[in-house]
Amino acid sequence: MVEQHVTNKKAACRLFGHCRQAYYQLKFDYDQQCKRNVELVDAVKEIREEDPGIGCFKLFVMICCIFGRERVPGRDNFFKLLRRNKLMLNRPKPRHTTNSNHRYHKYKNLIKGFVPTAANQLWVSDITYISLDVGCCYLHLITDAYSHKIIGWKLADTLKAAITLDALTDAINQTGKEDLSGLIHHSDRGVQYCCDLYINTLNQYNISISMTEDSKPTDNAIAERVNGIIKQERIYRDRHFKNIDEARSVIGRFISFYNTKRPHMSIGMLTPEIVHQQTGEQKKMWKTKVYSSSKPNVKNIDVLLDTQQRVKVTV
Repeated sequence: MVEQHVTNKKAACRLFGHCRQAYYQLKFDYDQQCKRNVELVDAVKEIREEDPGIGCFKLFVMICCIFGRERVPGRDNFFKLLRRNKLMLNRPKPRHTTNSNHRYHKYKNLIKGFVPTAANQLWVSDITYISLDVGCCYLHLITDAYSHKIIGWKLADTLKAAITLDALTDAINQTGKEDLSGLIHHSDRGVQYCCDLYINTLNQYNISISMTEDSKPTDNAIAERVNGIIKQERIYRDRHFKNIDEARSVIGRFISFYNTKRPHMSIGMLTPEIVHQQTGEQKKMWKTKVYSSSKPNVKNIDVLLDTQQRVKVTV
């Protein structure tokens, strides 16, 4: 029976003009590819545990850094692999809110056309709400505009200015400085940022105060973008947290992942932690112009990966 099976293989190989060695090599290559695909999918699932909404292109870059470019299929084939394993993303429906109707002084916008060239030159602040099974809680954030690193955050069940101030205090403490002259703090015109308690703290550290002048999200674009990443890639994927303690644990882990492992196209596909130690203009991996194609405007993925190799990405 075995001899007949071998004879049938020889006849089939001869029919198609190949030797038996080519048949076994093809079978070995196919088995190896299947095994490699399983490893890639497992690694993607581990990354998605930390960041359920991370984009497929960023996943591709991270996977190439983990396994090596030669062991990962091309971008389109990688996307097909994700699609076959139902790992592509669905677009969530975002929600928005802000209130700036209060008696406190509102400050001018100081950052029009301003481009930071190092960390701690411009901080952007915002507050966003997060749904729970019962009610909601509020995430108070401060982000360094140069590195996109989240340098201060608090999650609470209140919008009180004292919580917003706690996030600011964390951001100030990470600098280790008593005088932050030259730093601009930019926010919307919410009461938390305009109240005496918050303003007095900014003045105490000689931090310049800047605020949006209208309701355009682009006036605080970086803060809005960070909010969007946290919500779209992490929060919306879990729908609702059971309670604030669960939300705080999950968001804390995600912020750590965001700061130390997640590559950003706006800072040359590096991580905020790395860029926070750098100076000089950062290379953006996209252009402002809107293109008809939804694919990232990257001509050579190998150039991008060479840059990313400076960051050790582990899963």
